[in-house]
Amino acid sequence: MKSELVVNVQPSDVSIALLEDSRLVSMQKESRNVSYAVGDIYLAKVKKLMPGLNASFVNVGHEKDAFLHYLDLGSHFSSYFSFVQQLLNDKKRLPSISKMKLLPDIDKHGAITDVIQPGTELLVQIVKEPISTKGPRLTTEITFTGRYLVLIPFCDKISISQKIKSTEEKLRLRQLIGSIKPKNFGVIVRTSAEGKRVAELNHELKTLLKCWDDTIAKAQKLEAPALLFEEESRIVGVLRDIFSPTFENVYVNDADTFAQISKYVNLIAPERKDIVKLYDDEVPIFDHFNITKQIKSSFGKTVSFKSGAYIIIEHTEALHVIDVNSGNRTKAGTDQESNALDVNMRAADEIARQLRLRDMGGIIVIDFIDMNKAEHRQRLYEHMKEVMANDRARHNILQLSKFGLMQITRQRVRPAMDITTTESCPSCFGKGEVQPSLLFTDTLYEKIEYLIKDLKVKGFKMYVHPFIDAYLKKGTFSIYRRWRLKLGFGFKIIPDQSLAYLQYRVIDKKGNELDLKEEKDLESSSTKNKSKTKNRNQEE
Repeated sequence: MKSELVVNVQPSDVSIALLEDSRLVSMQKESRNVSYAVGDIYLAKVKKLMPGLNASFVNVGHEKDAFLHYLDLGSHFSSYFSFVQQLLNDKKRLPSISKMKLLPDIDKHGAITDVIQPGTELLVQIVKEPISTKGPRLTTEITFTGRYLVLIPFCDKISISQKIKSTEEKLRLRQLIGSIKPKNFGVIVRTSAEGKRVAELNHELKTLLKCWDDTIAKAQKLEAPALLFEEESRIVGVLRDIFSPTFENVYVNDADTFAQISKYVNLIAPERKDIVKLYDDEVPIFDHFNITKQIKSSFGKTVSFKSGAYIIIEHTEALHVIDVNSGNRTKAGTDQESNALDVNMRAADEIARQLRLRDMGGIIVIDFIDMNKAEHRQRLYEHMKEVMANDRARHNILQLSKFGLMQITRQRVRPAMDITTTESCPSCFGKGEVQPSLLFTDTLYEKIEYLIKDLKVKGFKMYVHPFIDAYLKKGTFSIYRRWRLKLGFGFKIIPDQSLAYLQYRVIDKKGNELDLKEEKDLESSSTKNKSKTKNRNQEE
């Protein structure tokens, strides 16, 4: 199977698409100015205790107070709290975890009012981003995640990934980590550490320890609430968990991001550094790899798959509901029961893909087509478990209920990705009336002429819908060619599949988008108003 990553860097966000045999199977979208992301560490202050919930609300600087439950304090909270108090009370020296004696674990059935009070300052880490009206969810079990290892302060335990099957390799890694890790630091050995040399693991461990030292040093200098630690690069942080050296290519359309990713790949897999490639073509990167079209067809309310069947996906505050329909699918020589099983099995494949693609979390309820035979229902259940096995998010799948519903819970740490595939009319903005489409090319010419003659802009690119681009460039002596002969060759027209039919956008040679609507259209309307006023005065 051919696996590729395509990274689309835009001014406001970064989209990372995973392709398997050119088919979009996973997509992550990260805002470039996102705050309160999973893994960030804050110095925060307890604002209010909620004994009924056995939890507290904590001020981390978000508009909504963050939520910290008693169970998220962690079993090592006594040692952690003693260290934090010492850290914040003595501003002249940094305490050392390795020299302290770990205290007994706290009672897992205890009350939050027994361990913290309003006004208490804590080091907290975000485990769930703000979703809908809820603030971030926190933990005081601080962790630092690397490619091979996860570092856990105030713990002396070494854990090995269950996906590493070899007993000899587990023993080797346990002995290796035990010989290099400092006292009172726990380590989780990730699956990717399998077969790695001691030098690589030791280098990463030292890097994670430095992150811890820098974090506590910041905590001494800052006042709560304050950000203490975040990923060096949000893009590399996203890549760290999904990257695999088995990828055949990683395409990036931004030079700075290309340098970051190349450095990261060179660090973890030097022999594979050539797979990272800079994409510098004028056609948008997602259009080039046919991702834009796949997004449009995969993120709508209705998603079709083979043989005319389709699923309908509805989102609510508490859960996601998926309805499976056979559509106009007919298969000669099969009874209704076999037809229902076939559609359900194909739907399970698409639903597993959609969960990964949209990063849907929480409760998912699937209404499959009713099947009478128990063995068919069992087969569907086993098939769903099989196709969900590659999903990295923690999940739990229940057998079909007597109503024919399957319930799935899937780990949710950030809002589900919801990409709107319907397009608002760019001419009427949803009001229902548009200017004559036949005159759209005249509008484009006016915009280009205005840019060149009035604003003196050179070297700009105008992106239009592919149908408009094809119309402008058809024939030997095309409209596009005539425009360039008349206005000069300081502009280009390029197709962009993400645009609506009568939509366009203009990018200058520095990569900035020009808002022509405000410049030209407002001027035109003001001219018309002046003309109307003049005519009215003449009539009077």
